[in-house]
Amino acid sequence: MRHHHWSSRRRGGCWDFSPAYAWASAGSESDSEPRGAEFYFSVGRDDDGFGSSGLGVRRPLRFLTWKLDLTSDQVAAVARILERLKIERAQAEVEQRRSASALADAMAADTFDSAAASVATEHRATSAGAVQAAVARSLGELHATLEPDQRRRLAMLIRTRAITF
Repeated sequence: MRHHHWSSRRRGGCWDFSPAYAWASAGSESDSEPRGAEFYFSVGRDDDGFGSSGLGVRRPLRFLTWKLDLTSDQVAAVARILERLKIERAQAEVEQRRSASALADAMAADTFDSAAASVATEHRATSAGAVQAAVARSLGELHATLEPDQRRRLAMLIRTRAITF
């Protein structure tokens, strides 16, 4: 009951967490995005089925900007990198749905079509490999964009799973 009460009060905007979570207010003041614990704890969560969380651009970018003290040029470069990664993951998710549909069709038929099932699972593996390659490319681009101290801090964030790729 307490958690429900707290959650409903928080959703209703009855509590102001801004002083307690002032560190999460990176970004423009005109943002209507919630800040505070929701911002911090949403980074690196919700696995997407491809071995890591689906990074969007907005919140992970804010998080990295704050944690790594990025310059404006670095922010623009990191935004491009994260956007490309987001697109690759979205394409893989579409391929995942297609392969699931093809597998369901193979199962629903009177006789099991092992060739269709094999093609569907190959497409699934290919799309997962494409995401892994995109992650490796993105990390290489991030490495080139960041300063040595920023790279060390990003490595620590990855080690502690504060952010996942």
